[in-house]
Amino acid sequence: MSTAIAPKAQIPDVAGQITYAMRSMGVAPIPRNYELFYEAYIGSNPALTRELAALGSSATQEELDDIGAKYFPRHAGRVFDDAHARLTVELDAVLRALKQEQSTLDSYNRLLGETCERISSRNHNSADLLRSAIDMLTAATGDTMAHGEKTVENVVQRSQEMDQVRKELDEYKRIANTDALTRLSNRRAFEDRLISIFDNALTRPTTALVLADIDHFKRINDTYGHPVGDKILATVASIIRANVRREVFVSRIGGEEFALIVEGAAIDDVVAICERIRRTLESTPFKNSRTKIDYGTITLSLGICMASEAADSGELYNKADLALYCAKNAGRNCSNVYRDGMQKDFTKSWLIYKN
Repeated sequence: MSTAIAPKAQIPDVAGQITYAMRSMGVAPIPRNYELFYEAYIGSNPALTRELAALGSSATQEELDDIGAKYFPRHAGRVFDDAHARLTVELDAVLRALKQEQSTLDSYNRLLGETCERISSRNHNSADLLRSAIDMLTAATGDTMAHGEKTVENVVQRSQEMDQVRKELDEYKRIANTDALTRLSNRRAFEDRLISIFDNALTRPTTALVLADIDHFKRINDTYGHPVGDKILATVASIIRANVRREVFVSRIGGEEFALIVEGAAIDDVVAICERIRRTLESTPFKNSRTKIDYGTITLSLGICMASEAADSGELYNKADLALYCAKNAGRNCSNVYRDGMQKDFTKSWLIYKN
């Protein structure tokens, strides 16, 4: 035997009907609009029902919020609009601040915190909305700053690595530009420095090139051998270096040949420097402390030329070399300054530069 089940009584779908009515009028299905249509549907406020019906199918959100504000003093429509307006203003301020201080994300985070405090002092509903928005923005800012910090860490790490590579390259360059025996700059470094003299027209008139050559050095090597000659070269180099300012460029450019580039000095000052070097070397004893062998007096001949006397580095070198040759020809162990009319009469070719 079958038993028939009586159907349940039909319950009106109030929510469905209200949603349908809102959709028919093109009204956004948001809570504050639903509240209006619910009150109109149940008929608890005939005036509200009439005004809402009068809007027809072309109701705007502003019109709906006006009705809500009229019949529901606590209606949230205006509140949310105000909140939206304030949020827009605050976000615009943030954006302006970011544009002005793009490099300072800390300022962005601080501004958001201050904004949140200002908003919190207003009505609760507005604060909830805006606080949520600010919280999201703050979180986004925190993530951005964290990412930025990580990027900075990576940049710092890469910078340290690059700085280490730079130091190594500088060291390689220093080694490549250093004479192994005397620890002075070598000929490669000298060529670069000589050419650079003519890069600055302002300093050229007070810049001098000095070429120095140990007198009778071949005889020293032939008599005592190259190991002794190397020790003498190292000693001469240290005497030259000790008798000039630190900024004076000193180099060994050949076997027994040295060069100095003196900047910021008049010709008389350069001559005084050369004479100080020459006299110090002349008075320095060269003896073997173990064998007591006296290697005799070691002297220098020096040629001087101011950069203002030359048009380029090649001419400057040639004129300083001519002055050195004349010092040699005058008896050695002296300093000689280039002057017009000197005879270019020497057999060695020191023309290492091309015009």
